[in-house]
Amino acid sequence: MDKVKPKKNLGQHFLTDKRIAEKIVDSLTFNHYNKVLEIGPGMGVLTDFLIEKTQPENLYIVDIDTESIAFLKDKYPALQNIIERDFLALNLPQLINEPFAVIGNFPYNISSQILFKIYDNKEIIPEMCGMFQKEVAERVCAKPGSKIYGILSVLMQTFYSTEYLFTVKETVFNPPPKVKSGVIRLTRKENVNLPCDEKLFKQIIKSAFNQRRKTLRNSLKAYIFNAELKQKEVFNQRPEQLGVNDFIELTCLIEHFQ
Repeated sequence: MDKVKPKKNLGQHFLTDKRIAEKIVDSLTFNHYNKVLEIGPGMGVLTDFLIEKTQPENLYIVDIDTESIAFLKDKYPALQNIIERDFLALNLPQLINEPFAVIGNFPYNISSQILFKIYDNKEIIPEMCGMFQKEVAERVCAKPGSKIYGILSVLMQTFYSTEYLFTVKETVFNPPPKVKSGVIRLTRKENVNLPCDEKLFKQIIKSAFNQRRKTLRNSLKAYIFNAELKQKEVFNQRPEQLGVNDFIELTCLIEHFQ
């Protein structure tokens, strides 16, 4: 079958450097899982190395591109779990009923949505290794005090250890993107149980960073009903000054006065 043509509307930039592909796949640890789900395999540059590390029944590859799916089915006749679906629309626990890792050269136009999907399914995804736009990769791993520290940083770091592994140049893609890429690994932390309501925790983080230039007293005024709560020193700070544990304590504090 002829090669798959990258499609701009799907945000496809096919990785052409096999050494980088192997390096990404080698970033998987296979700790606490056997199964792997690859997002957006394109023509299988990562898949080539994944099939050397996994049994065919343990590898799931998902792509929304009909042309890519046809190519992959022809290239990998032994793989039974080649799925033509939008990853964001998948019911992951229904698809794979045990822990699994996620890997991919992720489409840049849905990279944040992919990360939020992983967050929402954190109980069954102990690890993620993959390539994002460099700015997004750095944001996920950013620490408090950084200008790029934000919603994704706090949410992902609450439940995952984040590692920025390496940077990838634009020249190793077809077509080349306009920006550099970054490869990161997320490793699920063990025994993380929030002592506060998780829905409220997420709401507070999003509200705080949606008005990141304001102090928490202003950005979170919808949650501050109690006079005693209003006097707390934490509300004089801006969201980028707070670490994960600070946001947990803040949520517990607000929850206590509700």
